[in-house]
Amino acid sequence: MTLDPKIKRLRELKAQAKLGGGQDRIDRQHQAGKLTARERLDLLLDEGSFRELDVFVTHRATGFGIEKRKPLGDGVVTGYGTIDGRLTYVFSQDFTVFGGSLGLAHASKICKVLDLAMKNGAPIIGLNDSGGARIQEGVVSLGAYAEIFLRNVLASGVIPQISCIMGPCAGGAVYSPAMTDFIVMVKATSYMFVTGPDVVKAVTHEEVTFDELGGAWVHNTESGVAHFAAENEEDAIYTIRRLMGFLPQNNMEDPPTIPCQDDPLRTDDALDTIIPDNPNKPYDMK
Repeated sequence: MTLDPKIKRLRELKAQAKLGGGQDRIDRQHQAGKLTARERLDLLLDEGSFRELDVFVTHRATGFGIEKRKPLGDGVVTGYGTIDGRLTYVFSQDFTVFGGSLGLAHASKICKVLDLAMKNGAPIIGLNDSGGARIQEGVVSLGAYAEIFLRNVLASGVIPQISCIMGPCAGGAVYSPAMTDFIVMVKATSYMFVTGPDVVKAVTHEEVTFDELGGAWVHNTESGVAHFAAENEEDAIYTIRRLMGFLPQNNMEDPPTIPCQDDPLRTDDALDTIIPDNPNKPYDMK
């Protein structure tokens, strides 16, 4: 049976979209100890549950030669799936496409899943791996970030928002996560800063390393911006899945509960004698 040309073309486009910025860039991503955007989602969500949205979206920008490259998906994979059977909306930035930078089409995809998460009362998880605003799109990309920030604020206290920093993120790529409820960082491969060490050196003549400026340790111990520091990307994704088990779907629901195997009315006679009658007599605090 001959395959319908339209179906064949659809499958070719889907295969092309899965390659992101190409096999060479995927190989470089792996060599840097990082997973691709889709590999991260495969680990995060229940097997077979992911449903992708806007697979074939491309940017509409012109100038600086960007019109010659129009990768499908425009550098971000968006959609929904389940974590332990619970509906969750997700977006995962693809560093192999324009360094994960954000343009208008890229931002529109993220805004769409944020809107859907709010509408359906479900958590939103962002896997961030981006250099910030796409310079070729100029002020348009900055305006697109404002649309995301607005939704972060509107969703605050309504649905859980979780961000995972999966690479060297700068500018808007960290402003938005900073407004979310929880931030997970990966040691040695993820960074959060307003602008990078080279710009700091040019402006202030101060030399600072990536780790000193925005590494996982700095943000978990000094600035307080991040809440978890994972050993690697797999550990970071495991942390997110475990964290989800403590959170409700939205502000109208209670957190998930696990039936207790211990009798709540159980008594322990040892508690009657654990503290001595004589207040001057020492006892084991533990």
